[in-house]
Amino acid sequence: QHGRVKLKSTAQQEEEKRKEREKKLKIYVAARDAIFTKRMEGVLDDEALQLTQQLLSSNPDFATLWNYRREILLHLETKMYEAELLFLESCLKVNPKSYGSWHHRGWVSARLPRPDWARELGLCDRCLSLDDRNFHCWDYRRMVVKMSGVPVDQELQFTDRLIGSNFSNYSSWHYRSTLLPLLHPESPDPPSPCMDNTMARQKYELVQNAFFTDPNDQSAWFYYRWLLGRAEREEMISCVFVSREEERVAVAFSRPVNASSSGLMLVLDGQPQRVEWRSVHPHFRHSPVWICALPPGTISDIINEHNLTVHWTEKHTHRDCALYTGEIMFMCSCTFCVTEYMLFELSVEKTSVLQSELQSCNQLLELEPQNKWCLLTIVLLMRALDPLGYERETLSHFQTLKEVDSMRSAYYGDLCSKFMIENTILKMEYAEVRVFSLSDKNLTMLCHLDQLLLVTHINLSCNQLLRLPPQFAMLQCLEVLEADDNAIENLDGLYYLPKLQEVSLKNNQISKLSDLQLLTSCPKLTCLDLRGNPVTQIANIQSELTELLPSVTDLLI
Repeated sequence: QHGRVKLKSTAQQEEEKRKEREKKLKIYVAARDAIFTKRMEGVLDDEALQLTQQLLSSNPDFATLWNYRREILLHLETKMYEAELLFLESCLKVNPKSYGSWHHRGWVSARLPRPDWARELGLCDRCLSLDDRNFHCWDYRRMVVKMSGVPVDQELQFTDRLIGSNFSNYSSWHYRSTLLPLLHPESPDPPSPCMDNTMARQKYELVQNAFFTDPNDQSAWFYYRWLLGRAEREEMISCVFVSREEERVAVAFSRPVNASSSGLMLVLDGQPQRVEWRSVHPHFRHSPVWICALPPGTISDIINEHNLTVHWTEKHTHRDCALYTGEIMFMCSCTFCVTEYMLFELSVEKTSVLQSELQSCNQLLELEPQNKWCLLTIVLLMRALDPLGYERETLSHFQTLKEVDSMRSAYYGDLCSKFMIENTILKMEYAEVRVFSLSDKNLTMLCHLDQLLLVTHINLSCNQLLRLPPQFAMLQCLEVLEADDNAIENLDGLYYLPKLQEVSLKNNQISKLSDLQLLTSCPKLTCLDLRGNPVTQIANIQSELTELLPSVTDLLI
């Protein structure tokens, strides 16, 4: 056996490793305690600097030590910052994604009288070549670029280079989305497209190369969605409703607002009114629809004419209303606002670009008929170009999406519901009617209810709805609700609908008497159909409902 290496048993090796770890831990804890003691005593010397360096070299994620180290460097006021940068490089080798190391490097660089920004960019290049999704490094690079004044087009070329080597570089695509608006800012007066047609096509060609190369990689598709993104909507008062009978005013805005902080003011016949604005539901502090009650007798006399103006002082806009003699109500809505709310704002050039993009995506779909990213993008392009004209194709693509990406079928169902509601609103606006039918549309959710302020009759039957959400209370003119053959078990949205008279909820999942409690806030409700709901099986339900809803004279259970 002479000359042979004696092999240690596994147990011996583990024991030796344990002892080694314990030894290192004792050294680490002793150094840590010494540092904490020094900091508590306010000691800011070279020894403390060395102790923090000793610990941070092995554990660069100790934020307290970085804080202490900065205190020491500020106190010593020595020219140690260059050496500090070298030390930080060694820490980044231990952990390239150390929050503390990157933050401290930014702090040190900012204190240098003449920072070598080219060196810092070189460091970022090296780190990103090892891990192109190191978001700490990307954040640091953005700081360096800002401080050093690197031209935007130069940074755009940098992203081109990284994307060219790896189409799946999500961080580079995202960085491009922050650079392009800087390189091609919109001109506020007059408005102009973000990029001219030629430049737009060049940007689309880059991302097309990416998703034609790897259609299943999501990075390029997310950037593409951004590139196709819609413009900001104009903020305005989209609708006003005035009722003589109830002596109240309802106002709809293009976005949720807080009336108390948005400067909402009502002027009646030239006189500002002291009114209390309330949202349509207690759940909402911000809402697209707000209501106020006028003092009794203010506008109830039908022989008098009144002029009202609603001012949104925060946005320096207003809407004028005229309640003429003999009129019991006034209503006005902006069809252009509704259309803008639903659709992209597209110039002729932009439309031609999107039409070309739709053709490209359809070509890819022929090669990859089950690619979910391609299918979803085609749906969005169709929505941007002609939502009503492409409705049938949109529904077909959604059905395919649910089949090829079944784990997200609920998401596609909700998105399809949103688009179908938008289309119905557009059709309603073009026809100028106040009856809204969404029956048998396979709806899984409700949205854009603020656009239905003036609707008097809504049919939601034969869908897959589980609830009437609080936003449903925005239908302040609603008189008839049909929601048969769903799976509704929650009626949160049936809160203080002052004109609601008839509610049909046949064949739903309402199971408790308390689920119907909010109907007591609807003063004109006279007809209620609950047939086919579990609640009808409760003992004495007829008398219970009669007591709960005494105004209902036509009760069907």
